[in-house]
Amino acid sequence: MLSLGNLYHGGIMVNYRCTAACRHCLYACSPTRRAGYVSREAMREICRLLRKGGIGSVHIGGGEPFLDFQGLAMAVEELRDAGITLDYIETNAFWAAGADGPAMLKRLRSLEVEALCISVDPFHAEYVPYALPLRLAKLCEKNGLGYFLWKQQFLPALSRLDAVKTHSRAGLEAVLGDAYISNTARLYGLRIGGRAVNIEGEYAGRGALADFTDSKPCGDLLSTGHFHVDADCCFIPPGCTGIRIPLAEAVEGIPEGKYPVFEALYYGGTGALLEFARGQGFVPEKTYPSRCGLCFRVRAFLAGKGFAELDADHYEESLKYY
Repeated sequence: MLSLGNLYHGGIMVNYRCTAACRHCLYACSPTRRAGYVSREAMREICRLLRKGGIGSVHIGGGEPFLDFQGLAMAVEELRDAGITLDYIETNAFWAAGADGPAMLKRLRSLEVEALCISVDPFHAEYVPYALPLRLAKLCEKNGLGYFLWKQQFLPALSRLDAVKTHSRAGLEAVLGDAYISNTARLYGLRIGGRAVNIEGEYAGRGALADFTDSKPCGDLLSTGHFHVDADCCFIPPGCTGIRIPLAEAVEGIPEGKYPVFEALYYGGTGALLEFARGQGFVPEKTYPSRCGLCFRVRAFLAGKGFAELDADHYEESLKYY
């Protein structure tokens, strides 16, 4: 059995569907991801396993959690009943223009929700007018709900835009400069995965293949800090989005030989992964922007081969919308 050890800190992705398809989204969420929301049965199992794994608190994210407010309220109830503290709920504030906003916030307060994490940055501004996060912040203040803007340091740049409409890449470049994508990514301190691989592919330099193929086990794959669990009750490592295994196995032990892609990275790093992929017909390029960029491209190829630990939808969606 492979063991990841005790879980440290994570979040629950209640869905993959989102009103936005942001350039930096590590989970490749979008309006075209499959519909659906975490069920009560799945939430109860997630809570049971998180408690078994040593987790005392989580955040809720997606996707966009507020696409199904009743489902969100249910998820909060299940966490509360399981004795797991909810740190915050993430949202892009698309719903803040509606008349139901105050009632929704009051409902969350009645469920002992303490805070919202409200996204506001140039990437989100392509899909959500930045006036809406600011409106939601004011609604939180009026209704006694805590919040923080993620990330607030983008507000001076956003103030140069029309706040009540969305903006295309060309429009943002005209106001914020040609480097707004790379600058925003740098300020975020992005990890390379999901749709963010496209940012790296456009802006980063490239090194020789041999520079990124070693036998060092992937530390991100083994990490349980800021992991996520999706609505299908699957564990997603924090730096290796697109890989997912049942949460029960992450907590109780992963059967040897069940996940060959996972095991190649677990034991032998990108070198072992590349050799495994060559056996499946993968032909690498001569250069790549980074070790993680290479790993992602190899896994994207292998995802089409039906390996259970690879989420094929993730890799397909990661390469859209950019």
